[in-house]
Amino acid sequence: MTDTTSRDTDQTRPGFRPLYAQVRELLVARIARGEWAPGEALPSEGQIAADLDVSQGTVRKALDAMTADRLLVRRQGRGTFVASHDENRVLFQFFKLTPDGGAREFPTSRLLKVETGRATADERTVLELRPNARVIRIERVRDLAGGPALIETISLPAALFPGFEKGEVPNNLYGLFATRYGVSIAVASETLKAVSADAKVATDLGVPNGSPLLMIERVARSIDGTAVEWRRSLCRTDRFHYVSELR
Repeated sequence: MTDTTSRDTDQTRPGFRPLYAQVRELLVARIARGEWAPGEALPSEGQIAADLDVSQGTVRKALDAMTADRLLVRRQGRGTFVASHDENRVLFQFFKLTPDGGAREFPTSRLLKVETGRATADERTVLELRPNARVIRIERVRDLAGGPALIETISLPAALFPGFEKGEVPNNLYGLFATRYGVSIAVASETLKAVSADAKVATDLGVPNGSPLLMIERVARSIDGTAVEWRRSLCRTDRFHYVSELR
């Protein structure tokens, strides 16, 4: 890779991409391949620059972009590390339900069911699976502020998580994905919709049948863009609200 002023500044040519963006893609690919594990330090900017034959400034811009995307964590005086899915990161990046009048906190979980089966048409579409693919389905209640806050159903591609259903299902699934399977969640998209509770959901959440709920559908993707999870959450609205920070 050649680091030239013209490539870094000439944005008039068709298909131009800044060199730092190309470096970012290369580094993301190396993380996706498991070259650096979650929580592991990256080489210094100088080492990466020498390895890729680019300037240190270009590497710094690439690392800044990855840090802004929460793929990396900068620690003063220690270096740059691959982000890990500890509870603090999951809470502020992926969990948005908050008790009315209370501080944000990480929920606990009560597992209702884990099963493996052939993917439905919807699961194949959302998770971009082949015909006859199998999925792992998890159903659990999340408790917050001393009581049930939401019930969620999660579909995972079985091929990515062999043996998942035979082990313990922890509260922090994203941490498990990264540490046991080397699958790090990088980005997720969500849609929100108002629905009402049917009899089963009402019982699980301890609310009257027909109570208003917030349905959150999430598709989470790994660093390399693979669809990893389809999560449908039915959330109580009588004691909780959804928080979204816009920047």
